[in-house]
Order: sequence, then C-alpha cells, then structure tokens
Amino acid sequence: MLFKKEHVEENYHSHLSTGLSIGIVTGLIVGVAATHWYKKNRVLSADDILEQVKSEFLEDGTIEGSWIHFKKEPFQKFAVKTHVYTGGISRIEHNELAQYEFIADAHTGSIIDIYRID
Repeated sequence: MLFKKEHVEENYHSHLSTGLSIGIVTGLIVGVAATHWYKKNRVLSADDILEQVKSEFLEDGTIEGSWIHFKKEPFQKFAVKTHVYTGGISRIEHNELAQYEFIADAHTGSIIDIYRID
C-alpha cells in the first residue's frame, strides 16, 4: 500500500501541531503549580526579616540593639497556622530605653505582632 507524499506530510504536520500544543499546555500547568508550591513553601531567612524590621524602626529614629531567634517556631492564631521567627528591637525613646518584641511570618516576612516590653 502506497501513501501519497502530500497525505503523509499533512498527517505529520497535524500530529506535530497536536504534540506541540499538548506540550505547551502541560508546561504551563506544571509551571503554575511549581510557582504556587514554591511561594507557599519558601522560607525567608531570619537575617532578612530582622533587617526588614530594623529598616522600619529606623524611619522613626536610631536603634540601640536588635536580635532574632534563628529557629522557626510553629504558630497558630485561630485557624491560621504558619511558622514564625521571634525577635526584638531596643531604642531610646524620651531619654529611656524602650524594648519591643515582634513575631514575623517566616514565609512572607509580615509582622504578625509587635509589642513594647515594660
């Protein structure tokens, strides 16, 4: 059985287009899923979070000292569960040393809580 050259080329291009389309769609789906997983599971470094908090405090004046725990801790507030870093900042306010502690989300760097220690 002989096939016409035009028929074979037509089938080849049709299958090639279908294969490329499937490959592109699959690649996009895998890429979106991988990006979502990475953003959900990445963890910022404790140093980066401390620098972020310090830069926000520096907008209001100088800092005398700062610290952060390098070990992440599980944290839950109501139904929200995450991992956090805890740390602190000290500064002079009204000629007295003021100390603050903070809790920061290890995945986003967002400050969950900050409070002054009396």
